[in-house]
Amino acid sequence: MLLQVNDLSKSYGITAILSNISFQIQDRERVGLVGVNGAGKSTLLQILAGLMSHDGGVIHRAKETRIGYLAQNSGLQSNRSIIEEMRAVFAALIEAEQELRRLEREIADPALHEDEKRYQDTLERYARRSDWFKDQGGFEIETKIKSVLHGMGFGDTDPGTPVSSLSGGQKTRLALARILLQAPDLLMLDEPTNHLDIATLTWLEDYLRGYAGAILVVSHDRYFLDATVGTIIEIERHQAKRYAGNYSRFVDLKEAEFESAMKQFEKQQDEIARMEEFVRRNIVRASTTKRAQSRRKALDRMDRLDRPQGDLKRAHFRFEIERTTGRDVLEANDLSVGYGDNPEPVFRNASIRLERGDTAALIGPNGIGKSTLLKALIGKQSPLTGSIRWGTHVKLGYYDQEQTELSGTNTVLEEVWSAFPGVEEARIRTVLGNFLFSGDDVKKRVSSLSGGEKARVALAKLMLLQANVLILDEPTNHLDLYSKEVLESALLDYEGTLLFISHDRYFLNKIAERMIEMTSSGTVDYLGNYDDMMEKKKVMEELRLEAREAARNSASAAASANAGAAADKQAGGASSYEADKQARRDERARQRRMEQLESDITRLEELSSELELRLADPDVYQDYVQVQSVQEELSSAKALLEAAYAEWESLA
Repeated sequence: MLLQVNDLSKSYGITAILSNISFQIQDRERVGLVGVNGAGKSTLLQILAGLMSHDGGVIHRAKETRIGYLAQNSGLQSNRSIIEEMRAVFAALIEAEQELRRLEREIADPALHEDEKRYQDTLERYARRSDWFKDQGGFEIETKIKSVLHGMGFGDTDPGTPVSSLSGGQKTRLALARILLQAPDLLMLDEPTNHLDIATLTWLEDYLRGYAGAILVVSHDRYFLDATVGTIIEIERHQAKRYAGNYSRFVDLKEAEFESAMKQFEKQQDEIARMEEFVRRNIVRASTTKRAQSRRKALDRMDRLDRPQGDLKRAHFRFEIERTTGRDVLEANDLSVGYGDNPEPVFRNASIRLERGDTAALIGPNGIGKSTLLKALIGKQSPLTGSIRWGTHVKLGYYDQEQTELSGTNTVLEEVWSAFPGVEEARIRTVLGNFLFSGDDVKKRVSSLSGGEKARVALAKLMLLQANVLILDEPTNHLDLYSKEVLESALLDYEGTLLFISHDRYFLNKIAERMIEMTSSGTVDYLGNYDDMMEKKKVMEELRLEAREAARNSASAAASANAGAAADKQAGGASSYEADKQARRDERARQRRMEQLESDITRLEELSSELELRLADPDVYQDYVQVQSVQEELSSAKALLEAAYAEWESLA
């Protein structure tokens, strides 16, 4: 056992944050800490890390347990370069390496050989330090650093870059890279998935699955939790409860637990009602008074169950529209956008087409220009090239992940009401109540709100807008797990057109019906959600590998045939019989392979013809999404067909 917490409590004044928190973490255990925003998750991690005091309870740590803690959005602050900061993690090993180099120079010095004792002592120290250096991974320092930096998105960044020159998101990723290299016995991470794109998230999941120590992680990324943890600890109503399994399993267990408790409660309530009714009807009748009194005593002795507490209050809302758009909503072709005097655009050849009711997700690595593309579409950024045409009756609603459109000097009420001055105050207050702003909460200044609260204000304004096209930039950022579920429900019921950016793969799987992948050279469309896209990419990669392998096999077969012929000619004499025998075997194998190739060629030709006919179908060629999908299949079929032709010709 690495860590044990017993009856931990923490309050701010008279406000309780944590009460009677008890749990333990075993070696190599992966634990997810969940709960609504404000539940006390970050407070608990800071207490465990020794950065904050607690009011009551005891924390036991195993002897010599090293705890590493990364706070939420805590960027690395340093005057050193990236590589210097990473190497500083291995200061003891680097110092040992320097000592080994010094000892090597001493051993090579002829003067040392004259003092036998000193010479032997130096050799022994060198052997001990060398073994320790090897056991501690000294020879893998540079490999570890390169691997982690590459995984965290710094593969193309000059390692000599000063840390101070990095953006806030880059500093946060670098802080995460540093703590991963430190490899503490217990790794505590508070929202580590912030500022990570999907490729980096996937790498981090793989890294944490193989991590040698234990992990305690706070995250609102359900896909990440499902992939990395085997235990969930939920903090709710100031207390902690442990569940075995990942996040999806936790949701099922909690729901089943609530249903079971509610059935027990309702069953007892029915029993109490029957007993009370019996007492009421029979207490005054002489023949049944004793039985009624017995029932009354049983009621008094009964250990009555409390009504199970359901979920905490959640925001609830719907996105409604005033009127529908025309069928064609957006036609954006060959867009490129750049900044300042830089001749190179951030991206080029970006094309997006939306029809009424489409739900499309825009994805791509950090820095590729996704947010810039959305701003170009809504007129906040001028494209260098390309065209943008919106359809008829389009009313846009835009959600900015940075919340730059909120005024920090306004109160919550003023912020929403000023955007909709024609709406009566009672309606504004009702909407804000739906977003969990009630009573004096509406008088808070926007500048004092948390990230999650600002997100709810922005969503309240978006709901009142009644837009028929929603453009959302990272709408799940800053939202807790439960608020995300509410947003998902609202978007699933939305009758308008939706285009959004997200790195939340759970959210992408639940909401997206199309994936638009953005690269520096253009955009690629995939039908379906995130998992569908990844499966299609996997199939396409397998087809490409098969085509390359087939081409290699054909070349190899030709080379083998030539070599075999030359060998037969040289062998002659006594070996001619064996050579003839082998030649016959090779010929049979060649014939069988040619028959297989002829069958494959026929099948691939039929498939190519079928796909070409589909491209000519009006129902297909008018739908660019279907065209993209069919074209990808056709390209793969033709690649395999060309490889089959090449191999057949070499064998023939």
